[in-house]
Amino acid sequence: MSANWFDRAIATVAPRAAARRVLAKQAFETLARGYDGAAKGRRTEGWRAPGSSADTEIGVAGALLRDRMRDLVRNNPHAAKAVSVLVNNIVGAGIMPRAASGDDKLDRTVDAIFARWSEAADADGQLDFYGLQTLICREMVEAGEVLVRRRLRRSSDGLPVPLQLQVLEADFLDATKSGAIGNGRLVQGIEFDPVGKRQAYWLHAEHPGDAYGALQNGLQSRPVPATDIAHVYEKQRTQARGVPWGAPVIRSLRDLDDYEVAEIVRKKTEACVTAIVFGDDEAQQGIAPSVVDADGNRVEQFEPGLIAYARGGKDIRFNQPAATGGYGEYKRASLHTISAGFRVPYELLTGDLSQVNYSSIRAGLVEFRRMIDAVQWQLFIPMLCAPVWRWFTEAAWAAGRIPTPDVPVEWSPPKFEAVDPQKDAMANLLSIRSGTMTLAEVIAQQGRNPDAVLAEIAATNAKLDALGLVLDSDPRRVTKTGSAQTSDPVDEPSADTPTDPAPTDQQD
Repeated sequence: MSANWFDRAIATVAPRAAARRVLAKQAFETLARGYDGAAKGRRTEGWRAPGSSADTEIGVAGALLRDRMRDLVRNNPHAAKAVSVLVNNIVGAGIMPRAASGDDKLDRTVDAIFARWSEAADADGQLDFYGLQTLICREMVEAGEVLVRRRLRRSSDGLPVPLQLQVLEADFLDATKSGAIGNGRLVQGIEFDPVGKRQAYWLHAEHPGDAYGALQNGLQSRPVPATDIAHVYEKQRTQARGVPWGAPVIRSLRDLDDYEVAEIVRKKTEACVTAIVFGDDEAQQGIAPSVVDADGNRVEQFEPGLIAYARGGKDIRFNQPAATGGYGEYKRASLHTISAGFRVPYELLTGDLSQVNYSSIRAGLVEFRRMIDAVQWQLFIPMLCAPVWRWFTEAAWAAGRIPTPDVPVEWSPPKFEAVDPQKDAMANLLSIRSGTMTLAEVIAQQGRNPDAVLAEIAATNAKLDALGLVLDSDPRRVTKTGSAQTSDPVDEPSADTPTDPAPTDQQD
């Protein structure tokens, strides 16, 4: 801030006092500056922004958010599609493990045992491990959180490993359990020790919303050790529980539903009356149509295609519904908002590809896949897959199936389908040849086990050698060793067939 004429006048008499005055004015101006978003006034009146903790906010609104989101997924096609798109991309056919201890024999043994166990992993006996992943991911997105409980079984149960997984909805957590307990504390059914580590989950014996469970005194809760629970949810703050992924657009989904219903009702109302027959003069016109049924009773209910007769009607006037525009634009804008709230591209949410080209859809999918990749490696694998693998190896070791309970693992998420498979394949080929990627990494990106794929390639090559078959670089040519015949001969150019001239150096 520059000095004004008054400051200069003071400076002629008392320069030091003038300097202090200017510095004080500059300090005041600095304090007066701030963020417009934090300003208070008419434009921000009614904006509630309490400084409460995440646990406090979720404790108040969590259950209602779950109930409303579940209702939207049941009845709103856009909410159902958003959840489906997220689940299909996060889990797909399944996030598959691969033992990586470095001991080939041990790794093959562990992988074989896990493959057999995964078929019987569901405590309900309906899904395999990868089907459970889909169910868990769906509940995580739709309800915001899900619990997976370790269920140890007897060796006499005939399972490959005496272990199964039980999926519990977030409603099983007793949210009324909050406060101090011993030296620790309870937060909405989760017990923490004095250092803040999860110690137990207080679970209902039955679902609180189940009538049978309530009658069987299932609303009482008991603590289950945290080591037996995998709690899967997205942490957006330092919170103990999660919220539905579509929480930012719950109102937008509801408003779109109401708008569509109002539009349909308006159209039906306009279509109810086709024509009205009026009298010759205004005195003969009745207020209500005089329509009677076979018994002489007046009909007062409007129906599509109705022709209403006024008293003494002789002149007919047809209904002409007014055309209204903007419905498509409003719905498209609303769906853009909804897709942003769910973090799903508009094109995947709606299936509308009319306004995209190859470059734009690829750019949109790149960002979406980066988000999915982060969810897989920073959320789903650490919170679900890693605990399940630890439970599996411990149970297999306790049952005497493997020599150690500590077996390192590598996970292979499902591959993303290429927008242009040829370009992606060439990019992978260049990465392998340049040494920036290995063949095993490329195979793992396809969602497959590199060791299994390489073993399959070796077995196929051995079988081809045993049959005496040689695969030519042309995929149409399969040559029998020691024979000039081919199963699908390729036409060779004859002497009369014109060929492209050899390139020559030319100068302009």
